[in-house]
Amino acid sequence: MAVQSGRDLLIKMDMTGDGQFETIAGLRASRIGFNAETVDVTSLESEGRWRELLGGAGVRSASISGSGVFRDGTTDERARQVFFDGEIPRFQVVIPDFGTVEGPFQLTNLEYAGSYNGEASYEMTLASAGALTFVAL
Repeated sequence: MAVQSGRDLLIKMDMTGDGQFETIAGLRASRIGFNAETVDVTSLESEGRWRELLGGAGVRSASISGSGVFRDGTTDERARQVFFDGEIPRFQVVIPDFGTVEGPFQLTNLEYAGSYNGEASYEMTLASAGALTFVAL
């Protein structure tokens, strides 16, 4: 398997609600994480007193984060609108040579930073807000 370039992991936002996705401008780093809560069903009868988990019963979630250089483009404007209006639009994450994850996410954190001798930057964090789909490449 070939090594993949990190810049090919793309975070895209539905700009108008009609499935038109655009890559969020200025990102330098991006990340997606998946989580599944466990449901412990261990009892006195558990073999060897080992913990037992109930398969498929916990809540699943995903988080997306990214950071980059502030470009003040249309995706930046849309991200601000989404955050301040409390919208939950659809996002896509393209994972190179793996697949695409798509679904509703809420923008839970939006930070801007800058120093007098550097570029303006931003960071964003999103939390899944419904069922996600995965399409393998």
